[in-house]
Amino acid sequence: MTVIFSKTCELGLQAVLFLSIKKEKRIFTAGEVSKELKVPKEYVSKVMQILTESGIIGSKKGKNGGFYLAKSPSSIKLIDIVEAIDGLEIFNNCVLGFPGCSNENPCPVHEKWGKLRDDAYKMLSNETLEQLKEKTLHKLVNL
Repeated sequence: MTVIFSKTCELGLQAVLFLSIKKEKRIFTAGEVSKELKVPKEYVSKVMQILTESGIIGSKKGKNGGFYLAKSPSSIKLIDIVEAIDGLEIFNNCVLGFPGCSNENPCPVHEKWGKLRDDAYKMLSNETLEQLKEKTLHKLVNL
């Protein structure tokens, strides 16, 4: 169950983590990523196109086409993927959707959510995909 991110963002995070543990510039079809992550190929294609537009993923058209990391795993952070797919509004807007929620005019969970939101942002911004490689390998092997 997702708490913060859309299903599309979750898939984007998983797909980029998958590509990050593979040989650099190896091209994977949407079908290969789909099979590995156990999600529909069409959904993978849609998410990969979004990530291609953001410059995180590269694509090659044609018979031997597919997707690959367009940047080094050491230069990509999870927050980059979240921003490309869901945007950063969740880190700036009221979690309950109240307009004008602020420190001066807080919603019922403003203080608690603010701490969680800031911690989540820091966590997503601190480590690169390269630093997450071992944990990613372990997780994908156990899918």
